[in-house]
Amino acid sequence: MVPQIQRIADPFGIAVQSAGGFDSLTCKHDLALKLGEWPAVEILHIGDYDASGEHIFSSLAEDVQTLARDLGKTGRLVFSRLVVTRQQIDDLGLPTAPPKETDRRSFDDTETVQAEAIPPNMLAQIVRDAITDRLDDDAYERVLDQEKHIRERLTQKLEPLLGEVWDDGDSGAEDGV
Repeated sequence: MVPQIQRIADPFGIAVQSAGGFDSLTCKHDLALKLGEWPAVEILHIGDYDASGEHIFSSLAEDVQTLARDLGKTGRLVFSRLVVTRQQIDDLGLPTAPPKETDRRSFDDTETVQAEAIPPNMLAQIVRDAITDRLDDDAYERVLDQEKHIRERLTQKLEPLLGEVWDDGDSGAEDGV
C-alpha cells in the first residue's frame, strides 16, 4: 500500500511510513523526535479492523506522545484512525471474518476486516479526502507559488551552465541522449 499512498501524499509534501505490526520502542522514539519538532502534526493511521489493529494504533499513539513529552518536545501530536473503521465496513460492504481465536486482546466487535479489503481506488479517495479536508488551501497555494518562483530562478541560473555542457561536444547530444 505504501507506493499507492505515497503517490497521493507526495504532492502535498506528506511523508508516508509503514510498519509491520507493533513498532519497536526505538522506532517510536525516533518518530517522537522527528514529529515533536513540528508545532502540530496529525498522524493518519491505516490499519486492520481487529484486536491487533486497534491495539497497534492505541499503543503507537500513547507511546509516541509520551516519548515526545518526555523528550521535551512541545509539538502537538494527534493520531487519527483513518482506515479501517466500523463505518467504512458498513458503508463499503467490506468482507469480514471472525476474530482470531489466538488473539486474546480485548476487541468490542465480532467481525474483523483487513485494510487490504478496501478497493485501491476507494482507499486512494479516503486518503485524498482526509488530506484535502485538513488542508489550508491558502497556505498550500502560497507554497506552490513559492516553489514555482524558486524553480524559475533555478532554471534561469542553470540554463547558461547547461548550455555550455551541451555545446562542448561531450554531452552525447548528437547521439540523441
